[in-house]
Amino acid sequence: MQFIKWINEVSKNDILLVGGKGANLGEVARLVQVPPGFIVTSEAFRYFLEVTNLKEKIKSVLSEFITSGNPEEYERASVEIRKLVESAPLPTDLEREIASAYLKLCEITGVKNVAVAVRSSATAEDIPEASFAGQQDTYLNVRGVENVITHVKKVWSSLYTARALYYREKMGIPHEKSLMAVVIQKLVNARSAGVIFTLDPTNGDRSKVVIEASWGLGEGVVRGVVTPDEYIVDKSTMKIVEKRISTKKIAVVRDEGGLTKEVELPLEKAQAPALTDEEVIELAKMAIVLEQHYGYPVDIEFAVDADMVFPQNLFILQVRPETVWSRKQTEAKKEEVTPAGAVVVRGIAASPGVAVGAAKICLTLEDAKKKLKKGDILVTKMTDPDWVPYMRLAAAIVTDEGGRTSHAAIVSRELGIPAVVGTGNATSVLKDGEIYTVDGSRGVVLAGAVVEKAEEKPAVTTAAPPREIIFHIYRAIPTGTKVYMNLGEPDKIDEYKDLPFDGIGLMRIEFVISSWIGQHPLYLLSIGKEDKFINKMADGIAKVASAIYPRPVVVRFSDFKTNEYRGLEGGEKFEPEERNPMLGWRGVSRYVSPQYEKAFRLELKAVKKAREEMGLNNIWVMAPFVRTVWEAEKFARLLEEEGLYRDRDFKVWAMAEVPSIAFMVEEFSQYFDGFSIGSNDLTQLVLGVDRDNDFLVRINPKYFDEREAPVLRAIYDIIKRAHKMGRTVSICGQGPSVYPQLVEFLVRAGIDSISVNPDAVLQTRVLVASVELKILRERLDVVYAKLYKLDETEEFYEILKKVFGGVRY
Repeated sequence: MQFIKWINEVSKNDILLVGGKGANLGEVARLVQVPPGFIVTSEAFRYFLEVTNLKEKIKSVLSEFITSGNPEEYERASVEIRKLVESAPLPTDLEREIASAYLKLCEITGVKNVAVAVRSSATAEDIPEASFAGQQDTYLNVRGVENVITHVKKVWSSLYTARALYYREKMGIPHEKSLMAVVIQKLVNARSAGVIFTLDPTNGDRSKVVIEASWGLGEGVVRGVVTPDEYIVDKSTMKIVEKRISTKKIAVVRDEGGLTKEVELPLEKAQAPALTDEEVIELAKMAIVLEQHYGYPVDIEFAVDADMVFPQNLFILQVRPETVWSRKQTEAKKEEVTPAGAVVVRGIAASPGVAVGAAKICLTLEDAKKKLKKGDILVTKMTDPDWVPYMRLAAAIVTDEGGRTSHAAIVSRELGIPAVVGTGNATSVLKDGEIYTVDGSRGVVLAGAVVEKAEEKPAVTTAAPPREIIFHIYRAIPTGTKVYMNLGEPDKIDEYKDLPFDGIGLMRIEFVISSWIGQHPLYLLSIGKEDKFINKMADGIAKVASAIYPRPVVVRFSDFKTNEYRGLEGGEKFEPEERNPMLGWRGVSRYVSPQYEKAFRLELKAVKKAREEMGLNNIWVMAPFVRTVWEAEKFARLLEEEGLYRDRDFKVWAMAEVPSIAFMVEEFSQYFDGFSIGSNDLTQLVLGVDRDNDFLVRINPKYFDEREAPVLRAIYDIIKRAHKMGRTVSICGQGPSVYPQLVEFLVRAGIDSISVNPDAVLQTRVLVASVELKILRERLDVVYAKLYKLDETEEFYEILKKVFGGVRY
């Protein structure tokens, strides 16, 4: 049996022996330099299973644990099988060969206990179309024989993750035919790294090689955290024809644990070229060899090893087809190019605006981390709070799933970027790297860069008034109904603070937790770092409150659901898995529970710090998803225990989104100064429609519409009954940002304030003022008619007389 194959011994014909990744590495290694290494073959894995009798044991576990196909069954089976694989001793002969190969790699590299990457390279016999990408594990910075053997077994066991087990059953792939090879490769100590294109990615010019490089790992270039140096090499002369050296303030490096971190560079190094001219030319030569071998333009990742000298220090890490211009040229030859401006995908108009960019299909967060650059269009199935850092990079968002109130829709509106959601098929129809235009106002994605031609624009004879003047004009429009603004990302307040709003009616604290903190509060408590949570949250709240002082900021306490909390660092240990998190452990039910109360007190301490230590008494608070009166009572007691007492400068509101508040406004009024109608959840719970599921909405949009009579009746009752109790009422759901009719209904019903998304502030202020004037006029008409008892003919002449001073016949 062949237990070990060196990377330079294999080729694309060995995929069943060394897996897809191993075979591709071997192909590249025949042409250019790759980090040295070896592969523990699929035959070794098969031998391990047979000698240890694991093959039969695994079969037994699968038949015992997986009976109905529930996700929990796959999870339990996975845990059991992985334990069996990782605890089983290696056969002596196999262990000896792996140890011998690792020691030989140490000799080749000249490094004792050389650090290696241990990577999965899966294969499924006779099923070449099966894809296992992203389902198995990779381990970095592994040193020493024992650790290498341990991590080989960990990679083998990852063939039996719950996800992989489910995938194979779904695809009809027998588990016994799924084998695993393991690539063990020297971990490059990257001095510099980056990407190479064998054409100019800006215009498709195939006579050039373009190299982008920065200090440290290539992740800094790929993620867009630095502006890389750029070198353009002419293929015919092999000379550098253009060179742009950037100031690279940050380097992404690897710590001792193999994880990446960002470090600041001194100015002298930041401004120095990341590559020498000799390295640039040599990398260009390697790229051309690879392009000629594959027969099409390629996109290459490379690294320069700090421990070695030129040219032995240049390593190719990955080669893939260049997708954007190659596809365009191929499709042009076939005359199958989708006409520019043609609608490619339709969905729900979720966030207004138009953006042009390259589509990046990201089915996982790992995809987004690797592929997404600033200005790209993020195309995915659905987002949750973990996606926010990548959503900030995107020029637009397109999703397969979700509706107007989905996470992707709400966050896109608050970030001010166009979004089309609920397309159903964007991830399969849109092409990775292709240029599209996203029109978030119409809910369509168009082929190509669709822009209005300059000559078609009307000539501008006078300069547009400055932004400040426009806002001043709008601010001067008086309204009796206050116009508030919804805000998610604290950093966006600098962009929005001059808008003519009367306060922040909804500040979502989830953005601070996911972006500024990133760790589960109970996890921070468990490691004694609760101060980090308090300080970061206080800073996020204070940033907004100070920017708009003395206008109020209504801070809504955290309303993550359990599946969203699990995505935070350390969250899996503290969060249950719920069948329907939307209706589960969220809002006030979380705060008053013994499992979470200590964590909620951190939020209260942060609010108190921002109000008292930072002197920002314009901070108010709001409780989300309040279900019962006893819950409200416990919530109020927690605030007082942390020194937060309701008074004229500190208001406590409740989100009115569960119908129980509509039924019992008077009872809830004992514990709150006001209510803010969460029309998204209220609509969901009144109409019995899951707002995370767009299936019904696709049948008929009226299934989820705030303008349906039962929802409007609940809103009307809340306003009228709360006013009788001396309580104020606002609204912060998406409806008023979308439907002018709803704004008029709310004003006529007497609501105190309307909180809308930033893009809707200007038009809402004008609309509220016009509705209020209309109501005033209607009431004056009634009074006038009663006073003078005029019929319509008499009134007509009376108006003529008042306006024109008489009538000409």
